[in-house]
Amino acid sequence: MKEKWTPAGWRFKPAKHIPTDYADGEHLARVEQQLRSYPPLVFAGEARNLKARLAEVAAGKAFLLQGGDCAESFKEFHPDNIRDTFRTLMAMSVVLTFAGSKPVVKVGRIAGQFGKPRSEQVETQNGVTLPSYRGDNINGMEFTPESRAPDPERLLKAYSQSAATLNLIRAFANGGYADLHNVHRWMVGFVADSPQGKRYQEIADRISEAIDFMEACGITPQSVPQVRQVDVYTSHEALLLGYEEAMTRVDSTSGDHYDTSAHFVWIGDRTRQPDGAHVEFARGIKNPLGIKCGPTLEPEELLKLIDILNPTDEAGRITLIARFGSDKVQAGLPRLVRAVQKSGRTVIWSCDPMHGNTLKTGSGFKTRPFDRILSEVSSFMDIVTAEGAYPGGVHVEMTGQQVTECLGGASAVTEEDLSSRYHTHCDPRLNGTQALDLAFLIAEKLRSARVNGRKAQAG
Repeated sequence: MKEKWTPAGWRFKPAKHIPTDYADGEHLARVEQQLRSYPPLVFAGEARNLKARLAEVAAGKAFLLQGGDCAESFKEFHPDNIRDTFRTLMAMSVVLTFAGSKPVVKVGRIAGQFGKPRSEQVETQNGVTLPSYRGDNINGMEFTPESRAPDPERLLKAYSQSAATLNLIRAFANGGYADLHNVHRWMVGFVADSPQGKRYQEIADRISEAIDFMEACGITPQSVPQVRQVDVYTSHEALLLGYEEAMTRVDSTSGDHYDTSAHFVWIGDRTRQPDGAHVEFARGIKNPLGIKCGPTLEPEELLKLIDILNPTDEAGRITLIARFGSDKVQAGLPRLVRAVQKSGRTVIWSCDPMHGNTLKTGSGFKTRPFDRILSEVSSFMDIVTAEGAYPGGVHVEMTGQQVTECLGGASAVTEEDLSSRYHTHCDPRLNGTQALDLAFLIAEKLRSARVNGRKAQAG
């Protein structure tokens, strides 16, 4: 019989990628206690609403768009950066909605995505070895003993930055900035400036026609609030469990526990051990959950994780985020989809085409070739469909800024360009042009599937 769950139960399980080298454990405990007294960042009702939306995705009636920073930073915290990422997500969603004729559930990797698991616990430069940078909520990026020492006070700063980010996102989402007409104008501007513009002009023109038709029928921002308002949810990896525990509250209406640090949290590919601390924590909260699924995940272990985290098979609870790499997805993904399909479990299949396609250039920059990202998304959609499931989402690391971190795309970033605007604190991100370019390419795939489905029904 499963033991009774408590928010602190994870502390009695093996925990990976959580720092244990805080100089003052009592200081850390005081900060976590302080966080317990802080207001929730999100509300249980919002998380329930997201779960209901995700249930529609699981049923094949909607599409999940999840994107944002690899790791948020204190240094790059600025309203313009938040605005640009929000704007890019909105433009991507318009393209995907139109092509797929389905609602798009918009979830940002934002307002809490700070900590990152690292392959190496230490880093050596010029003969000096220090702890690895693990995200701004743990330590600093500067290569000094002082910066690399884990500091509990960073948790309070991360909370404050998350609260401010959420406040701005809610203003954008409900204050008219996300008006369909504005979003469409941003997208048309991209098409005009893109080398791939002619390829995408047809979709842009058809969206324009649809907006004109809606206005002629009296569907305007003034008459239909949905035209000028959107729901945007937040997500991050539930990595630093002391912080997640401190933000976990009992919902007064249901008596259930919710992690109020974000609407949606996921378990990483490196921390998904069925008997580990991260799975133990996640099994007791009622938020929608993601599980990263990589090349080392066996079907039996995946089914065990689903049983632990969603024993009642609640629709919208579990999103499986495939992150194989373009060269490994054909070998690893089909057997996972086949096993889940055979078990009859209700899940969302989403594609993370970023993490399996990272390489290092001769000049030392980590990057991701856009053609590999596109190849993995295309293979993912074909594989999931072939196995009788629904390819229901995409999960990307991106920014609205015109950084030069990923190679290729319509902006044709070259290896020589990387040094000009390489701003990430961790892994390379798609820039705004590349992110929207990817949305157009996914849109073509969705539209083709929709047309083929209609032909099959007619035949």
